[in-house]
Amino acid sequence: MERSELPVLFFDSGVGGISILRRSVRLLPCEDYLYFGDSLHAPYGVRSLGEVRELCLNALEPLIARGVKALVVACNTATSAAIGALRERYPDLIVIGTEPAIKPAVERHEGGRILVMATPMTLKEEKFLALQAQYQPRAEIIPLPCPGLMEFVEQGVTSGGAVEGYLLDKLEPYRNVPVSAIVLGCTHYPFLTGAIRRIVGRHVEIIDGADGVAQQLRSRLAAENLLSARTEPGRVAFENSLDQPEILELCRTLLNAPEE
Repeated sequence: MERSELPVLFFDSGVGGISILRRSVRLLPCEDYLYFGDSLHAPYGVRSLGEVRELCLNALEPLIARGVKALVVACNTATSAAIGALRERYPDLIVIGTEPAIKPAVERHEGGRILVMATPMTLKEEKFLALQAQYQPRAEIIPLPCPGLMEFVEQGVTSGGAVEGYLLDKLEPYRNVPVSAIVLGCTHYPFLTGAIRRIVGRHVEIIDGADGVAQQLRSRLAAENLLSARTEPGRVAFENSLDQPEILELCRTLLNAPEE
C-alpha cells in the first residue's frame, strides 16, 4: 500500500480526543482514521507523567507497527508526557500533540479575562504554566481546575442535571463578572459546550484547539505529499483498551454528535 493511503492514528486516554477526530474528518474526509482510546487506564490526569509516558509508548508500539502515516496524540496530559519520546522513537512519523488554546484566545480577546477549564494535572504542567506566563501580560488568564468533569463524557453524559450542576458550581463565581472567553483545556470538554453555554450565555466565546490540530494535520500531510488521493469518504475505525461494545458505540455516537 502507498504510504499516502495508510491511516492517521489518533490516540487518547479515553474518548475525549474524538472532539479533534471529528474536526479532522470534516477537514480531511477522504482519509482513513484509526482511533484508539486507553479507557482502561483513564483518567491519565491522576497519574505521574512517567507512568503516562510508559502507558502511551506501550499502547502505541503495536498500533504504529501496523502501519500509519501520522499520529495525533489527542490528550494534553499524554502530549506533555510522551510527545518527545514518541518523536525520538519514530523520527519518520508525523507526530502532532495538543495544548490548551490559550494563544488564539488571547489573540482574539486582548486585554480580556480568559478562563481555562482543564484537569488539575494539565494546569500544573510546565507547558500550561509556560503558556500562562507568556500570555498573562496580554490578558487575565484564570485557571479553573475541573476534577472529575472528563468522567461525565467517558460515561456518555454530556447534558442533564448532574453535569450542569457540576458546571454551575464551577462557573457560578464568574457569571456576574466580565469574561471574554473560556478555553476548553481538555479534549473531552468540547462535548460539554452546550451545557457550558447554557450557564455562561452567548456573550462568552468558548474556544477549543480542535480546529488548530486538524489544520496542522492537513498542513503536515500536504508538506510530505501524504494526503490521500482518494475522492470517496475514508473509513473511521475505533479500538479501545477496554474492548467493550458499549465504549465503541459511545465512540461512534460522539463522532456523529452535533456541534453547537
